[in-house]
Amino acid sequence: MENKELKAIDANEKKRIVKLNQSTILPGSVRIKVQTLTEAPEEIIPQDEVLPEIVTAGELEEDELEEAEEVQLDIEGKSKEELAAMLEELVQETDVAKIKDQVTAIRVGFMKLNKEDLDKELEAFIEGGGDKESYQHVPDAAEERFNAAFGIFKANRARQNEIIDQQKQENLLKKRAILEELKELIASEETLKKTYDEFRALQERWKAIGQVPATENANLWNTYHFLVEKFFDKVNINRELRDLDMKKNLDAKIVLCERAEELLGEKSMAKAFKELQKLHEEWKEIGPVPQDKKEEIWERFKAATDKINAIRREHYAQLQEEQNTNLATKTALCEKAEELLAEEPTSISGWQKKSTELSDLFKVWKTVGPAAKKQNEEIWARFKGLMDTFFAKKKEFFATLKDRQSENLERKINLCIEAEALKDSTDWKKTTERFKKIQEEWKTIGPVPKRHADRIWKRFRAACDTFFNRKAEHFGGLKEEETANLAAKQALIEEIKSFVLKPSRAENMEAIKALQKRWIEIGHVPMKHKDAINSEYRQAIDALFDRMRATQNELSANEFREMMEVMKEDPEGGDKLRRERTVLMNKIQKLRDEIAVLENNIGFFSTSKNSELMRAEYEKKIARAKNDLKVLEAKLKMLDE
Repeated sequence: MENKELKAIDANEKKRIVKLNQSTILPGSVRIKVQTLTEAPEEIIPQDEVLPEIVTAGELEEDELEEAEEVQLDIEGKSKEELAAMLEELVQETDVAKIKDQVTAIRVGFMKLNKEDLDKELEAFIEGGGDKESYQHVPDAAEERFNAAFGIFKANRARQNEIIDQQKQENLLKKRAILEELKELIASEETLKKTYDEFRALQERWKAIGQVPATENANLWNTYHFLVEKFFDKVNINRELRDLDMKKNLDAKIVLCERAEELLGEKSMAKAFKELQKLHEEWKEIGPVPQDKKEEIWERFKAATDKINAIRREHYAQLQEEQNTNLATKTALCEKAEELLAEEPTSISGWQKKSTELSDLFKVWKTVGPAAKKQNEEIWARFKGLMDTFFAKKKEFFATLKDRQSENLERKINLCIEAEALKDSTDWKKTTERFKKIQEEWKTIGPVPKRHADRIWKRFRAACDTFFNRKAEHFGGLKEEETANLAAKQALIEEIKSFVLKPSRAENMEAIKALQKRWIEIGHVPMKHKDAINSEYRQAIDALFDRMRATQNELSANEFREMMEVMKEDPEGGDKLRRERTVLMNKIQKLRDEIAVLENNIGFFSTSKNSELMRAEYEKKIARAKNDLKVLEAKLKMLDE
């Protein structure tokens, strides 16, 4: 009976087996695209119980990088030397599968630190006048240690990959052999018990065999599944035994459902997705379950898969949102840099200021995460282009500046020569004024070559200091003399105030002239007392003149009264008095006119230092004229009486 059933595998069924062997994807399965930075990966999409090939090399590579970023948290704050030492110790383990994620995390951390060092080194090289095209980086000790250790890891990985590839080929041959044994078992005429025991043994051997080349996996599994179904159809195993086997399969799939549901609490999306892939691989290896539980258990497993896929979609949506935010931030930094560089500096300080501001923008740039890969490259090219243009122009400016600095050096040397020629002068006032002009001119001259700056400044400063130190020493000796002069002038003022007028105006004038001469002969007083002592002196002299005029007026009035008494006794006295009265009237009118003119003119003076002096002089003239007017009016009154 069994032989007849085996012979019933007709040519059409054989063609179907060959077709399945040549197929890579079963009907109803979904091909998964390779993940990119800008597009969330397609998910595990369970369809019925026919599971697709869901993992691609590119997708695994990205998930591994994602895991490396999480592992990197354990090495936060480590230096390059410490990371190199950690890698050297880690690569002693030859099983690269055990250390792969840790090596990746260390490498990501090291390359980040090393890139920061390279950026600083290049920036310093360019700011120092170097040409970016001629820049060559020399690896430091930490880089050499790290590269050597990473070379060991790559060599171990290459050897292990060779071993794995070889093992996969061997596993492929083993599984093909099992398929052949399955075909023979189906055609066997042995008893049911023996045939079933051999079948179970083949299943266990199949499960125990490791991975095969990915290109052969689908063909092998489809053929294996087909032959298993044929075995059950062929031998018509009894229901109890079949139900027992299906119950075991159901229990195994329940465990897979539970493990899938536990993954919903996993924080690492990459880890959860990789584990889910493994669960789907295990699901494919488990045989059929009871028909009444088939849909239920599959829906449970599919529900957990769908939830993980939904979380993964949300994860990549959030990642894309962060990348868009980073792109907007970097675009704003580019616009800020363009605004900053719109106007080209014309001075060293201007270039240095803009260099600092651009450097600050670059520091902010380094703190911003990446945008989508293509956009990230484009926005970096834009920002980097701005920096390259700026530093190229800065280099050109400083190249031109060297010529101007040489001219500035020659001008400053000439000022040094002039200062050195004046430093021994004793013409204090004139030389001081000249030194001030030289110093002002020095300030207007731009910078000189750096290697000459300190020396030329010290030379100029030495000449200036020599003169001003000599001047200070000279005038320092005059201080005591000026203090004595101040005391002498104060004593002379007191003498002027107490001066007793003599009857003779001529004698009084001679005495006043003598006092004035003595004042002039007394030397300088301290500058802070100069204005006050001079003012006090003028007030004392003016007061003395006022007293002298008052005395003279009094004498003149008495003399006029005596003259009138004499005229009265003269026969022609009446005519003489009338003529005298006419003369007095004319003098009085003339003085009144003069006073009116002076008082009118004094109102036109503006408020300034010079006009105040003129105003004071006019006021003195008006006072004298009014005094004279009083004397004349008194004489006229005498005549009228």
